Amino acid sequence: MMETFDNFWSVYSNLVLTLGTNTLLALSIYLTLSCGMLAMANAAFMGIGAYAAALLTMNAGLPFSLALAGGMLAPALVAFVIGRPTLRLSGVYLAMATLAFGEVVRIFVLNAEDWTGGALGLNGIPQLTQWWHVLLAVLLSLYGLMRLRRSKVGRAFEAIKEDETAANLMGVNANAYKMLAFVLGAALAGLAGALNAHLTFFIGPNEFGFDRGVEILTMTILGGINNLVGPTLGALIITLLPELLRGLKDYRMVANGLILVAIVLFLPRGIWDPARLRKFFTRTRHKAH
Repeated sequence: MMETFDNFWSVYSNLVLTLGTNTLLALSIYLTLSCGMLAMANAAFMGIGAYAAALLTMNAGLPFSLALAGGMLAPALVAFVIGRPTLRLSGVYLAMATLAFGEVVRIFVLNAEDWTGGALGLNGIPQLTQWWHVLLAVLLSLYGLMRLRRSKVGRAFEAIKEDETAANLMGVNANAYKMLAFVLGAALAGLAGALNAHLTFFIGPNEFGFDRGVEILTMTILGGINNLVGPTLGALIITLLPELLRGLKDYRMVANGLILVAIVLFLPRGIWDPARLRKFFTRTRHKAH
């Protein structure tokens, strides 16, 4: 039994741990979506966290725990700074502004060669990420967000998403809560980046570009944003789908895209939609009787 597990882990350990970091990324954008903001800066925040943590371990020689903290703090501070002007926007304008910020981060990384290695990226990052680091991060994040949903803050997020003007009239400081969601999402994305950097030995600017940002958004939209199960399920599907379709070789990406399009067309509220599931089980019980 142990030998079978060891063989499985030796082959699929990176995939399993990537599933964990992708879950953190999906939860990071879930935070902003739960407040009604279509912000697309999470890939950039992931990159900032990855580079900050890697530089802290490689150049400053800090312990891994402090490097992870730095990987969360750096993007959170950046989010606080850029959040003041950008969060005044909404909808597609906010998405465009945050995408532009991501491109700014990528260009900065390319030009700051002394720190980041430029286009060649950073090599030789110590492999410090263990399975329990990722598991603990995911569990704590899920627990924290679950408590947040049930708190006054979570209710304020929901009110802002439904109608920001009405929420302001009810005494909810929409700007402050939107900033909180933005900063917390950035910190979660930075944690994912820091864990991923110390898992893969190497990071480069192209890993945190537009494609990555769209992938993170897809995870959450695909699973559904009505609760925490949706982003987790979406991360699972987006991470495993390429592996499950590996046998299709050159047609793998085509099949991947068709599956995602079909889900979005026929399940617009995501795969995990509690209201739809309740209706389904209610109809099933009625037919059984």
